[in-house]
Amino acid sequence: MTGPAVSVRDLRFAYPDGHQALFGVDLTVEAGERVALLGPNGAGKTTLALHLNGIHLPAHGAVEVGGLPVAKANLRELRRRVGIVFQDPDDQLFCATVREDVAFGPANLGHRGAELAARVDRALEVVDLADRADRSPHHLSLGERRRAALATVLSMEPDVLVLDEPTSNLDPAARRDLADLLGRLPQTLLVATHDLLWVLDVCERAVLFDGGRVVADGATREVLGDADLLARHRLELPRGVRLA
Repeated sequence: MTGPAVSVRDLRFAYPDGHQALFGVDLTVEAGERVALLGPNGAGKTTLALHLNGIHLPAHGAVEVGGLPVAKANLRELRRRVGIVFQDPDDQLFCATVREDVAFGPANLGHRGAELAARVDRALEVVDLADRADRSPHHLSLGERRRAALATVLSMEPDVLVLDEPTSNLDPAARRDLADLLGRLPQTLLVATHDLLWVLDVCERAVLFDGGRVVADGATREVLGDADLLARHRLELPRGVRLA
């Protein structure tokens, strides 16, 4: 990879029904940064995230990952470089066992034998699911399924991780476990979330979206400490919480 981990320049995007989701977004994320993508529903966070590995292709503007343009010709490498973990883990877990799910991606890249087994074992160890490898993913708790979905991405050895609402419906212990796990990972991290307090422990930078535009970009504590800014964009910290 060369240059920033992620570079987005004047990105505009409309869905086939005509809904304009992004209006000239600019964003640069350096390698190793941990960035929260914040904003109300429909702000454009997920639409942006889906451009990073080519699920959406830029209709106007440019997106690059490590210097590689997001374009049809580069989809195979982009999907190796950028791993997206969706909000619903069942969107990524469809095999009979956790091990098979985690092996699916690298096997499709051509890895076989000992190399494939090593990738799977490393990914399961990182997410603390080695002892669940031969269980059905649908017999796991929600927190375990989220970690299994993360393992399916980690086995691809990506440079950038994108997580969409990773703490949704998790209990406090599972939220803490996930924060601790992400803190140990070396990848560049982008997290689209409404969980404002949780990202304080995970992301040092926050980018606030609204109406398909970036409206604030700064240190997470500073962005979340601006109550007026949050209120203008339909966000708020839990009652009684104040950040100085």
